[in-house]
Amino acid sequence: MAREPVFYSFHYDNDVFRTQQIRNMGVVEGDEPVSPNGWEQIKRSGDKAVERWIEESMKYKRCVIVLVGSETSARRWVRHEIERAYNLGKGLFGIYIHNLKCPRVGRCSQGANPFDCFTINNGKQHLSAVIPCYDPGYDAYNGISGNLDTWVSSAIAAAQYR
Repeated sequence: MAREPVFYSFHYDNDVFRTQQIRNMGVVEGDEPVSPNGWEQIKRSGDKAVERWIEESMKYKRCVIVLVGSETSARRWVRHEIERAYNLGKGLFGIYIHNLKCPRVGRCSQGANPFDCFTINNGKQHLSAVIPCYDPGYDAYNGISGNLDTWVSSAIAAAQYR
């Protein structure tokens, strides 16, 4: 399967190490990570700067992958990225990453499904009813690396019918 260009959406402070493990799998063509100093500089420049960075970073990506840690669903910019991806018709899905080991804190608790925060069809249905959030299991690394390309392809195909 072709390596599709993707954008990773995640809670930087809690999940950057887990995210890096997924990027290093080399299964898909991931976006370039922003450094901690770079992210802080973007945030200090204000909301419009963050929105521009997100827009530019998503521009040529075919799919947005939300990496769901313990606090991801409550993060303002993750929610913004989900909304933009959906409205732009990009492939979209989530992966629970709580079972990936972080060198600082080990495993974490499973976070809430961030797609439950959105409603569609005039408020009659949660976005989670149409956008999957995969649980790769206790052996999360192998569960993700063995399925990531299929999940990306499925999300891109599903986006064509939204």
